[in-house]
Amino acid sequence: MDMTLAVPPSAMAEDTDLATRTINTLRFLAVDAVQRANSGHPGLPMGAASMAYVAWRHHMTQDPSHPSWPDRDRFILSAGHGSMLLYGLLHLSGYPINLDDIKQFRQWGSKTPGHPEFDLQCGIETTTGPLGQGFANGVGMAIAERWLGARFNRPGYDVVDHHTFAIVSDGDLMEGVSHEAASLAGHLGLGKMIYMYDDNRITIDGSTDLSYSDDVKKRFESYGWQVIQVDDGNDRDAIDHAIVRGKSASDRPTLIIVKTHIGYGSPNKQDTSSAHGAPLGEEEVRLTKEALGWPTVQSFFVPDDVRSHMRKIIEIGSSAREMWEEMMSGYSAEHPELAGEWTRFMNGDLDEGWDGNLPVFESGTAMATRSASGKLLHAVDTSIPNLLGGSADLAGSTNTYLESRGDFSNTHPGGGNIHFGVREHAMASIANGMLLHGGIRPYCATFLIFSDYMRPAIRLGALMGLPVTYVFTHDSIGLGEDGPTHQPIEHLMALRAIPNVTVIRPAEGNETIDAWKAALQAKDGPVLLILTRQKLTNREATESGTVTGVSRGAYVLKDVDGTADLILIATGSEVQLALDAGAELSTEGIAVRVVSMPSWELFEQQADAYREEVLPSEITARLSIEAGVTTGWERYVGSEGAMIGMTGFGASAPAGVLFEQFGFSADRVTEEARKLLRRN
Repeated sequence: MDMTLAVPPSAMAEDTDLATRTINTLRFLAVDAVQRANSGHPGLPMGAASMAYVAWRHHMTQDPSHPSWPDRDRFILSAGHGSMLLYGLLHLSGYPINLDDIKQFRQWGSKTPGHPEFDLQCGIETTTGPLGQGFANGVGMAIAERWLGARFNRPGYDVVDHHTFAIVSDGDLMEGVSHEAASLAGHLGLGKMIYMYDDNRITIDGSTDLSYSDDVKKRFESYGWQVIQVDDGNDRDAIDHAIVRGKSASDRPTLIIVKTHIGYGSPNKQDTSSAHGAPLGEEEVRLTKEALGWPTVQSFFVPDDVRSHMRKIIEIGSSAREMWEEMMSGYSAEHPELAGEWTRFMNGDLDEGWDGNLPVFESGTAMATRSASGKLLHAVDTSIPNLLGGSADLAGSTNTYLESRGDFSNTHPGGGNIHFGVREHAMASIANGMLLHGGIRPYCATFLIFSDYMRPAIRLGALMGLPVTYVFTHDSIGLGEDGPTHQPIEHLMALRAIPNVTVIRPAEGNETIDAWKAALQAKDGPVLLILTRQKLTNREATESGTVTGVSRGAYVLKDVDGTADLILIATGSEVQLALDAGAELSTEGIAVRVVSMPSWELFEQQADAYREEVLPSEITARLSIEAGVTTGWERYVGSEGAMIGMTGFGASAPAGVLFEQFGFSADRVTEEARKLLRRN
């Protein structure tokens, strides 16, 4: 079917004066907003306005009246400190950011915070600011676009066919995460990525010569990117040609190196670090406006013809969207099953009956929780077809390979396993981008110790409310002989400290299944599954195959008639220690309640009555047991309780030896319990 779309005119065919005034409008909206806020970053918007304008007005397909249209082009301002450039583009194009919002830049409750924050209805595709994150998010979006296209596109029906654009800075390219992501993007041949590098040669401390002498062109060419040089950041025709070449490179991503002037037009601050992160000052604002022929008596000036010029994006985008919707009507008629699946994927829905074949582990058998997790993934391999992910070169160790899917690659874009390589930071950021794109249910995996490399991306995922599933195995000193370099000690607490993150550390196989169910049904924020290398004894499951208390964060695993003298609270592998110690103490006439607490966060979401039921306030003799630092357990054991945990690093030895040497034994628990009861 003929799906020829309305195409914006090229930069060469437009009214030069109108284009220049549009670019200057973007510059001075940024300058005025930063000046009014008395903080912000005017330099990048002033220098990069031309490249942003050409991409936004002449090459991107988007519909501000329907910001979440699935086949829109994505735009990422990875250099998030230049946020006013993005807000200006959104305002002029007709997204719901008005001039008053621009005037409230960086103020309480505004739509225009200091760095862009994910808000799809306003056209903001991702949260950026920590440099390099947006760069890697875009790789995830491009992976999602390619995978969905391979699954859904059919002859005559290009359901998924769009590009990912980004503006990146010197700082982005210095950050290690961008190196990791760029390397993987080139290896995968992600041809619908067009990144524009704002090469202004200035950082906060001064010239990039102070710390940065990379040959960026050679570096990206070695990654497998197409690299195009534009020597003048105000040469719209050259930028236009470069983007056209980028769009034609279907087998590799494109980096357009655009030489710009930070603070362009400022007589005294252009090409200086002082233009980077501070207002120009009232006098310099006036001089800059005079230099660029802009009215000096009016702030936040937007000429009517400039607004009309940019609002044509709505007309062009609406036409493209409507034609896509018309195509989808035909697609639904010819491919009804695929169309239904497409709708479910984009709505984030699980197929009915997805959990109908989950494993149940027999009581008394033993397995590592990483193995139980692997069996869960095997069980849902075909029932959750958009579950897409992989590990950082540890698929065999984390048990996260989907056997029926094959590998995602440039020659097999429909594969379900992504080999991220030893690139933990980029892996997490890419997973965020996959989820932000829509249609994908991403997961990623590595050892818990390496969550340190991923923390910035996990934190941003939490800030954006992205329910990426993280599989972290080898969760304690129980990993054994690899020693203290690989044994996580403080990591559980460090991850629990991130707002809007759910950490679940199951105690055996059936709890692991329930933990995965919670992760797959999560809607708001990352879920981190903390799993063992060593085998744990499975306990009785319910008829449904799950230990239902896991979804509530904590539950009574073993209780006594009447009031308990003591509550033992444990997570993960240490739950068995609590059970063994409880059994021993009961022979001494001590009434012990054992509580499994796989997730603090899920427990805190429960009603007060349930939390009181599990941890009655009148029982003050409480002992926590967890093979990590004890910081934080005070909230559950109280001032009269006690904690068993790690006070230093681990060592290299078999797991059983380590647990004994570091005091994780039933004898140690019973000893500490007796001491606690004597004090109480």
